[in-house]
Amino acid sequence: MKAIVFEKYGSPEKVLAVKEMAKPTPKENEVLIKIQATAINDYDWSLVRGKPYLYRLMYGLLKPKHNISGMELAGSVEEVGSNVQNLKVGDAVFGDISNYGFGTFAEYISIHENAIIQKPEELSFEEAAAIPHASALALQALRDIGEIKQGQKILINGGGGGVGTIGLQLAKLYNCQVTGVDSQDKLDMMKSLGFDHVIDYRTTNFTKTGEQYDLILDCKTNKATLSYLRALKPKGQYVTIGGAPFNLIKVLFWGTLIPLFSTKKLRILSLKPNEGLDDICELFKQNKIICTIDGPYPIKDTASLLQYFGDGNHKGKIVIKMNA
Repeated sequence: MKAIVFEKYGSPEKVLAVKEMAKPTPKENEVLIKIQATAINDYDWSLVRGKPYLYRLMYGLLKPKHNISGMELAGSVEEVGSNVQNLKVGDAVFGDISNYGFGTFAEYISIHENAIIQKPEELSFEEAAAIPHASALALQALRDIGEIKQGQKILINGGGGGVGTIGLQLAKLYNCQVTGVDSQDKLDMMKSLGFDHVIDYRTTNFTKTGEQYDLILDCKTNKATLSYLRALKPKGQYVTIGGAPFNLIKVLFWGTLIPLFSTKKLRILSLKPNEGLDDICELFKQNKIICTIDGPYPIKDTASLLQYFGDGNHKGKIVIKMNA
């Protein structure tokens, strides 16, 4: 099988290469999946470069313990282990496999059956690969942590990416007014998707405009921690889904202290992979949510696509199609 492999940390275009590898064999609780499509996430950008260095403590100090990245997939079951209960050969499946491992930048993967769920017929493989991680982050941040309510004023920092484009659509189901923050070249796309207001982060710091929001969904965590309080209304909530580890530590620290003197909240989402995907799939079936896909692209372009992601130039979710 073809796989995108890296033997050392570094710039994606220098360390990633397409290689032929043996097709894996499923263990008793695993299924062998022929991957039709996968997607790029911040985890992949960080792991391949070995930065932030905290990743190296978990995945290999001097060189990576695991040589194939990737955490989202859509594909079909080709073989099942002896103890597999809920899936059979031929089932179309998808999901965020990060609770059980990584390695979706390949034509095949063998993974625990609980890492994936059955794909609705209404979703193409490309759409199914694009939604597990981003939609779960958006749903859990806005609904479960942020407790979104009808008619609220919401800001999404990183509105032009996978989480932001899904988050916008979820917020619009609650008739919210939504402001999106991203780079200038994404703003027209964001307006076309339905953002009420857009902000170019290079020219405007949303924490200094004087505007206040009921709920902030932050995909970047790139501002001074206490500055978020200025952008929140009384009882407003700030929820971050990721960013540099040091910035997240500061949010965690101040988030425990702020309730002692303020009604505002700073919170960090700890993702539960694939939780809420049934709700997301139902919204897709009803055409209440659509995917914003950048691609699909062929697997041979993975290295340049990962750099493209890291540079922040992608619009929506970057999808890789295995047989493209």
